[in-house]
Amino acid sequence: MTAGGRPAEPEVIWARPQRAGRGPRPAHTRESIAAEAVRIADAEGIDAVSMRRVAAGVGAGTMSLYNYVPRKEDLYELMVDAVSAEYAFPPPTGDWQADLLGLARQTRRLMHRHPWLPRLLGPVHGFSPQALRYLEYSLDCLTPLDLPGGQKLELLATVNGSVATFAANELAMAERARALPWSEADETRVRTAWLGSALATGAYPLLAAALADTHPVAEVAADMDAVFDRCVLRLLAGWTPPA
Repeated sequence: MTAGGRPAEPEVIWARPQRAGRGPRPAHTRESIAAEAVRIADAEGIDAVSMRRVAAGVGAGTMSLYNYVPRKEDLYELMVDAVSAEYAFPPPTGDWQADLLGLARQTRRLMHRHPWLPRLLGPVHGFSPQALRYLEYSLDCLTPLDLPGGQKLELLATVNGSVATFAANELAMAERARALPWSEADETRVRTAWLGSALATGAYPLLAAALADTHPVAEVAADMDAVFDRCVLRLLAGWTPPA
């Protein structure tokens, strides 16, 4: 163990006692520490989360917090696990595509409630207690699908990656809209007019034909739920074994 209670070798936070060393009952819990970190991230973004801020929020000294959470990476893992407890797991219906679509919808909503979440999915290891619960339920939903277990895990990773990308793009667009010095409607109007003039030159006939066959930008933006569902279902259809 190094100074400050940090491990000198790789260590899984979930295998670690709630507090290193002997002594009185711990004054804080991982749950309260994670909840404070989530509160800060929800309000100010993930970059505002620091060991100092979290320690102050729970009423602990910064160095003493390392007795509970040795590394900032561990704090991130606690945060992702904490918000993952928000999933609801209804009994599988037997329709694996419908069940996974339901999970995908929950994941998208979760990311909108916690906009920092997509950024942590890469750095954080995926086998926390809540992640294991999620995976076990997902595999239960996939019971009717005749694929090897390893391919089912690949399917889940593919779907989750696609949902995270979709949600991250939505969040980035919303952040950009908030930063505009004019209304988003005015921005869309000006850019749509420019795009129309570019297409009218005839230099992009395939793109012009494709866009002519789609709904207006404003209409698509107003129905992103339907767009999301179509994207997920098309992805899932590719994993259906041939008859």
